[in-house]
Amino acid sequence: MNSLNINSIVRFLVLILAQVLVFSNINFIGSINPYPYILFILLFPINNNRTLFIFLSFMLGLFVDIFSNSGGVHAAACVTVAFIRPPVLKFAFGMVYEHQTIKFNNTEFGNRIIYFSILIFIHHFIMFLLEIFNISNILLVLQKTLFSSIFTVILCAVISILFSNKQR
Repeated sequence: MNSLNINSIVRFLVLILAQVLVFSNINFIGSINPYPYILFILLFPINNNRTLFIFLSFMLGLFVDIFSNSGGVHAAACVTVAFIRPPVLKFAFGMVYEHQTIKFNNTEFGNRIIYFSILIFIHHFIMFLLEIFNISNILLVLQKTLFSSIFTVILCAVISILFSNKQR
């Protein structure tokens, strides 16, 4: 087992534990909740098996659902984000993605924020839409999506900067 697999396993476990034990208990102003566990999906290596990636994304969401008793909304949102990640990578990184040479620690910060923002917004929109499941409350869905997405993007950017192993 190489270090890439070990890093992915550790990231998977640490993000689930952090989400369940710390971040699920944070609730600012009633509608702002951080969900940094999505970092596992965002930072998963590009050239790994896509089927394995979608399965691991499902397991990530399922474990968060089990611990937070949320009925599958996290699993559905995680699988959707894992499925649509390649076009978002192509949009955010362009030709670097075409050649499968993306190393997230070496990408420009602006491109990384665009990539994080798009996928986090989609994840949160699907999650809150399924959680509320009432089209008459679409403004509440959009409000929770917007504020939680902004907070999660900032948190994910800070975490990715703090834990990057870029050579200085």
